[in-house]
Amino acid sequence: MRFPKKFLWGGAVAANQCEGAYLEDGKLLSVPDMLLGGDVNTPRTFLPREDATAFYPSHEAVDFYHRYKEDIALLAGMGFTCFRLSINWVRIFPNGDDEEPNEAGLAFYDAVFDECAKYGIEPVVTLCHYEIPWSIVTKYGGFSNRDVVDLFLKYARTVMTRYKDKVKYWLTFNEINIPCMHLGGLSALYGLGVMEEEDINSDHRIPLTELKVDKQRVFEALHNEFVASALTVKLGHEINPDFMIGNMIAHETSYPLTPDPKDVLACLDVDNFHNNFCGDVQVRGEYPAFMWRYFRENGIDTSFITEEDRKILKEGTVDMYTFSYYMTNCVTVHEDAEKTAGNMTLGAKNPYLKASDWGWQIDPDGLRYTLNVLAGRYPDTPLMVVENGFGAFDKVEEDGSIHDQYRIDYFRGHIEAMAEALQDGVNLIGYTTWGPIDLVSAGTGQYAKRYGFIYVDRHDDGTGDFSRRKKDSYDWYKKVIASQGEDLE
Repeated sequence: MRFPKKFLWGGAVAANQCEGAYLEDGKLLSVPDMLLGGDVNTPRTFLPREDATAFYPSHEAVDFYHRYKEDIALLAGMGFTCFRLSINWVRIFPNGDDEEPNEAGLAFYDAVFDECAKYGIEPVVTLCHYEIPWSIVTKYGGFSNRDVVDLFLKYARTVMTRYKDKVKYWLTFNEINIPCMHLGGLSALYGLGVMEEEDINSDHRIPLTELKVDKQRVFEALHNEFVASALTVKLGHEINPDFMIGNMIAHETSYPLTPDPKDVLACLDVDNFHNNFCGDVQVRGEYPAFMWRYFRENGIDTSFITEEDRKILKEGTVDMYTFSYYMTNCVTVHEDAEKTAGNMTLGAKNPYLKASDWGWQIDPDGLRYTLNVLAGRYPDTPLMVVENGFGAFDKVEEDGSIHDQYRIDYFRGHIEAMAEALQDGVNLIGYTTWGPIDLVSAGTGQYAKRYGFIYVDRHDDGTGDFSRRKKDSYDWYKKVIASQGEDLE
């Protein structure tokens, strides 16, 4: 068998993209609840004032909150051994700084984890998957305020204690490195809860690409998340020594577009800044040397990185390295190169690769390459691919069937790549596809950008009855899991 017997097979979702029920049972607003939808060519917009004429996709999402039993049964039908999901911070502490947790929110996740246990599914729980309470943004300035570290730790302690016998695998911050990919806009708001006052108080729609955040403030906020993550690792091990606690990196694998040495060096800089910076802090427990040069050359005052914080980072390194992998990009210094899109990024187009309808280049071989590089950089740390998927326009046939061979082809190649990496000696422990059930796209806010093995009747104009149906890929992935990754036909 090319995959270990205990290899974790499953899928991944985020609360803000699937739950809905945005103001039910005591929940208040989180950052994604303020975002409107976009499309392939139009960026998502931010609207800080509720507008009855606007469509906020996360408000109902795909209604997992009311349909979790049906959905988990469907996932179990594919043979899932794990299910990555997030706890929505504002379901537990609606304002982010409440004295007592919201029992209705805690009870909901109790029910979800119990439903998983019924089918032998291990939850893999992300503590913060972009679901920063909106009041943390407006009242505290997001993670740029050091007080928010303590608020996050209170939240982490509450849920880790409550679910210490139901959840073994925890991730601290989803795609913590996203703010490094562009130092403002959607990345700073999603990842750090950081916005400028004039945008918070705006009364009109703002494209997320136009949000501006001070670079100094971004790095201070990111540092506070590093500290919060490290303290959470230490706390979690005190609550239950058997916890496996990981980071989560949006891995942007890049190649030099040409053999031009300047392209090679530019690619090195991108890889270091976008991927290795955050990975090194969380796995090795220290800021890498190249970041001190970056800080010097970009006028960043590093006095916020105290000796006490350095000790915390060293003591709170993660137990596993988890990451998302969707596509690869090319890097070049040549300005005439054709551009293509990615996971909240832009890069140079690779002439050897095909791409999705959203311009994301399809590169299974890049996953094997990435796994080997990571195994070399962090040889003592287990790896897990916790997001990998293919967003596409799916067509429902007259008989209700959905033939998504393109999705099967995508996953086949990436599972083959993981098998090869395992043969290379990579310590890979699990794989969760992104969006095993259709949900709201984080980047565009679309329903039309579908990822799931399970189709949800919900559309960008707000229509649809939320009914579920299986796509062809459902039975295919079921076969893959049953054969432990051997049967990929």
